Amino acid sequence: MGQTKPVENKMGVMPVNKLLINMSLPMMVSMLVQALYNVVDSVFVAKIDENALTAVSLAFPLQNLMIAVAVGTGVGVNALLSKSLGEKNFEKVNRTAVNAVFLAAISYLAVLLVGIFGIGIFYRSQTSDVRIIAYGLQYGRICCCFSFGVFLQVTMERLLQSTGKTFYTMIIQGTGAIINIILDPILIFGYFGFPRMGVAGAAAATVTGQIIASILAVILNQKVNHEVRMKWDGFRPDKTIIGQIYKVGVPSIIMQSIASVMTYGMNLILMSFTSTATAVFGVYFKLQSFIFMPVFGLNNGMIPIIAYNYGADSRERVVQTIRYSTIYAVMIMAVGTFIFHVFPANLLTMFEASETMLQIGVPALRIISVSFVVAGYCIVCGSVFQALGNGVYSLAVSVARQLIVLLPVAYLLSRLGNVNYVWWSFPIAEMASVMMSTIFLVRIHRKIISKLG
Repeated sequence: MGQTKPVENKMGVMPVNKLLINMSLPMMVSMLVQALYNVVDSVFVAKIDENALTAVSLAFPLQNLMIAVAVGTGVGVNALLSKSLGEKNFEKVNRTAVNAVFLAAISYLAVLLVGIFGIGIFYRSQTSDVRIIAYGLQYGRICCCFSFGVFLQVTMERLLQSTGKTFYTMIIQGTGAIINIILDPILIFGYFGFPRMGVAGAAAATVTGQIIASILAVILNQKVNHEVRMKWDGFRPDKTIIGQIYKVGVPSIIMQSIASVMTYGMNLILMSFTSTATAVFGVYFKLQSFIFMPVFGLNNGMIPIIAYNYGADSRERVVQTIRYSTIYAVMIMAVGTFIFHVFPANLLTMFEASETMLQIGVPALRIISVSFVVAGYCIVCGSVFQALGNGVYSLAVSVARQLIVLLPVAYLLSRLGNVNYVWWSFPIAEMASVMMSTIFLVRIHRKIISKLG
């Protein structure tokens, strides 16, 4: 009796343009839902009082670090799994999957310790206001101690993405975000017989959405992800697999964590002018997520396609994927630039902007959005580097852009005494990013892509 030949994964046979849309569209939709959740969540918390909103805002670096570890590790898992699938090495696929779950558990234990012992220290390092600290302890402890949901959810999503089943990741992320949005007002204000939990209710809504989404993710992996079978018999951590995961994952973790440092530094610079300028920066971040999130969704669909075809030694499909991804990213960003240039006042009014905020915010949105189109190109390049196992290139570009160029340039421009000059640090930093990304892309093409096939 002959062995049954494995069915070829769609990432190796479907026309690239159709495949990219098929893989990315669900991710783009789920990312937009995530962006909507971020805005709605802040709106409800702000209704408690300003101290509650401040406490939740101060939690950003810790939450961002948590997500950076989960997603960064997931990027490494995604790249290794897709490459192993392309090589038809199914034994390595399964070993990668179980080690991915092991790493998620270890990551959660580290955050749990922070939740138990470190939250007070974390908040007191940022403020001496006892009311903000009290809110922060309620919010931070719940988010950290019940964070197993986010680590398991992200890991299971990456297993699905690696085999091209991004539709299900859209369902998972959408379910978690919608549950969060529904529970926010119920748990914060005590509707329908629930106790009024205040800021703790916001945290409870967040972790409940994550836990339910993670359970759904496990079920969907068991039901539909037949290419990945996790066998735990005699499991021991595989140093080689973990090393390969973190070779790509660690640069991604650091890269996403850098955003916290940049935001903190920029807030200090803007606060020297007025707290309204800092508020404008916060509003900008929420608004730009609606433009950037679809591009990140496009990238999440792109990475497994490139990694799979890299493993399958298909140069033409790798090149086509990069080409189409760049075109779509630039188109999305061009739309974003148009919206930010034509409707800046309308966008700011959604946040009940004062006259002062409009005076600062309108030029800010217009100036920063000048860099959107080239940012789209740079984001795609960074994901190409990760998919081909060179995440350190993405890290180098991110560090240069946000820490070496953006913050020092913003500080120097602030010395000119006009807050509008500070916003130009974003386009300046993006130009540096374009130059570095292009140099690295040429190098990757010469050393890896051109030698495929």
